[in-house]
Amino acid sequence: MAFRDHLGAADVVSHPVSLIHGMWEYSKNNNHPLLLFENITETPGHRAAVNLLTRERLCAAIGITPEEYIDTLAWAMENPTSPVVVGQDEAECFENSQDNVDLEAIPIPHHWPQDRGRYSSASVIIAQYNGIRNMSFHRQFLRDKNHTVVRLVPRHLRTMMIEARANGETVDVAVVNAPDPVVLLAAAMSFSENIDELTIAAALHEKLYDKPLRLTTTPNGVEVPASAEYVFWGKITLDNDDEGPYVDITGTLDDVRQEPVIQFDGLVHRNNAIFHALIPGEAEHKTLMGLPRSPTIKDAVSKVCECLDVHMTEGGCGWLAAVVKIRKQHPDDGVNAIMAALEGHKSMKMVTIVDEDIDIADPVRYSLIDNPMDVVFKIYDTKGTADGVIDAAIKGKKDNVKTFIGPIFSYETKALKEKFVDDNSIVFFSLSPDLSNVSENIIVSGQNPEDQISCIVSD
Repeated sequence: MAFRDHLGAADVVSHPVSLIHGMWEYSKNNNHPLLLFENITETPGHRAAVNLLTRERLCAAIGITPEEYIDTLAWAMENPTSPVVVGQDEAECFENSQDNVDLEAIPIPHHWPQDRGRYSSASVIIAQYNGIRNMSFHRQFLRDKNHTVVRLVPRHLRTMMIEARANGETVDVAVVNAPDPVVLLAAAMSFSENIDELTIAAALHEKLYDKPLRLTTTPNGVEVPASAEYVFWGKITLDNDDEGPYVDITGTLDDVRQEPVIQFDGLVHRNNAIFHALIPGEAEHKTLMGLPRSPTIKDAVSKVCECLDVHMTEGGCGWLAAVVKIRKQHPDDGVNAIMAALEGHKSMKMVTIVDEDIDIADPVRYSLIDNPMDVVFKIYDTKGTADGVIDAAIKGKKDNVKTFIGPIFSYETKALKEKFVDDNSIVFFSLSPDLSNVSENIIVSGQNPEDQISCIVSD
């Protein structure tokens, strides 16, 4: 299938929208629905789509439930399949060709005002060097008409580039934008060894669509998905240039670095092409990076205990934290699962292990429902005493404060519990670990020392 085949539910935006902050602003102001922009001011004749690859939309697009996707991806990892190769005359991506490469003429967006400029964030790079093929995501800053500067994180493509440069050689690449989502999922996977991600994509394509994944060959010899909306090919040069700043997955600004320059020699695209203009730091970015991590975490944990499910959390930006559901059979299963999960996703900073009766996709959360942007924070001095914390709470209540974050200490929390035992108009999020202080209006969120010591001793 093709990227455009999954956009049937998109809201179509027909009025003029600029690729300089315009798509980002429109999406943000409308709570990031699935959007198709048909009238982009700077690039007439080209369209762009955002917000397809949220968890629910992605699963609907490829025909599986959210509960099935981990096992489906794991199956593809275990059953790689060879794609079929077709001629350029059969490949939709070759329907149009630029006479002279001009990346500025296609809708590569400048979303966040803090970004260095226009960025291609959802394009995958397919590279071939020394008999090895790699497909992976790497953001690219649009430097000029036929050059981008690519942020290469320390994974296989960077290793390939370093090896080539040591030999004084360049790396042949093709950049693919808006292939079918199964290709994007495969490209987002990370493996410890060199695995041809296109064979994983081919396995997913056959399983989900009952059709082989078709590739075609670019003039520099790199094979690419035939139905992709855009393909541009060239080489990773021996030169570096500035890349960044860039708003990354956590919503924070990434640094300026010297990164490799890609020079492009050709660009083709489909009729009435649609550029995948992913917005960094939003749900689509987090889904695309986080979803393919779940099967690798589950596979790693399954080697030490029975792992039932994995969920990359929203609080961890779909990347830095996970909840792992296990069926505990031995005392050490929890600790072993933590260590295995961290090994299964080396960028992860926090993992929570839960029993099988927990719905890990439905976390309990405190929600500011009425107007989440209308929040005023006030600071009240408790003076570190029980009387001080009561005085601070009384003053806050007079100021119409409904929710208190604190206090820290258990004796302060106990004093609040006794003072406000029947007052359900206010809520305290205490950082105390003392569960005896829990009440109708006191939530205890501190770490329990007994649990921590027990975990250390059992390990």
